[in-house]
Amino acid sequence: MVTEMITLKLEDKFLKDIDTIVKKEGFQNRTEFIRNALREKIDNIKLKQAMMEIAHLKGASKRKTTEEEYERARAKAFEEVYKNLK
Repeated sequence: MVTEMITLKLEDKFLKDIDTIVKKEGFQNRTEFIRNALREKIDNIKLKQAMMEIAHLKGASKRKTTEEEYERARAKAFEEVYKNLK
């Protein structure tokens, strides 16, 4: 994997908070913590987008759906979302 270096400016207090979390939570360094935080943010955004797409579809069908069918469809949809988040 090719990585690109970026420059990031942070306030002293914010950086001290990051350093505290890095030590307490066992991250190897600031970079690992920041990468992890960014990955989590991206995953959350993708999940929200997927949920909005699913919510938009709710009620779109004129066909009656049983609870069992609904649960199977929901499980399959979230399985697909999970695959896409990897």
